[in-house]
Amino acid sequence: MKYFTLLASAMFALNANAAMVSQTVTHTIGDTSFESTLVFDDQKQNLPAVLMVPNWMGPTEGSLTKAKKIAEMGYAVMMADVYGVGVRPKNADEAKAAATVLRSDRALMRSRTKAALEAMKANVPAGNVDANKVAAIGFCFGGGAVLELARHGEPLNGVVSFHGNLDTPNPKDAENINTPILVLHGAIDPFVPASQVVAFEQEMTAANTDWQFVSFGGAVHSFTNPAAKMAGKAEYHPKAAARSYVMMDSFFAETLN
Repeated sequence: MKYFTLLASAMFALNANAAMVSQTVTHTIGDTSFESTLVFDDQKQNLPAVLMVPNWMGPTEGSLTKAKKIAEMGYAVMMADVYGVGVRPKNADEAKAAATVLRSDRALMRSRTKAALEAMKANVPAGNVDANKVAAIGFCFGGGAVLELARHGEPLNGVVSFHGNLDTPNPKDAENINTPILVLHGAIDPFVPASQVVAFEQEMTAANTDWQFVSFGGAVHSFTNPAAKMAGKAEYHPKAAARSYVMMDSFFAETLN
């Protein structure tokens, strides 16, 4: 049982030869400015580009740490700002308000996420990054956001949702999906109940999409987040977290090649 934890630790260990760099990526939509962060090892070539939409707290140091760890696995990762620079939640109430603005308007959510994707593709350095290998991942709120991007029909090499929201107001939109999907879910997540899981599976099946759904026993919401401490609701689960990153990497080994 220690295998996955040890493997993930090895994958996330800082490579002494790595030259991890961070770049600020800005773009605007109308009068709203957005500021994302791209991280990658500038000593490597032809890295896949991965858009990472964080949880409902938006761009934070915790999410940037996660982006850097994933980048160390062999990706160029952009922690995306889909709120705008004027929105940086300081607590759960502010985060809920910010996330609700987008969750209640899926067209807006999709346009914000797509704009971040386009900003990433426009700013990745040639040579270091292979512009033909582009994927998207998201955590909690961000998982729901990248699934909406897929439902919008965005051509990607893969989409991965970590403990993300699965609901959508227009299930028929799944017919637009043209990318493989991997959902990594906490089996006893109270915020994404079994009824939502069933509806998602029916949606994906009806649309004949290429999808996988992995349910981690004993895990609740936010199982990859070490700062999550709501017992039985949103809580870090080291074993599920380690396994989920291994599964993401395996999934991308197939879809990005």
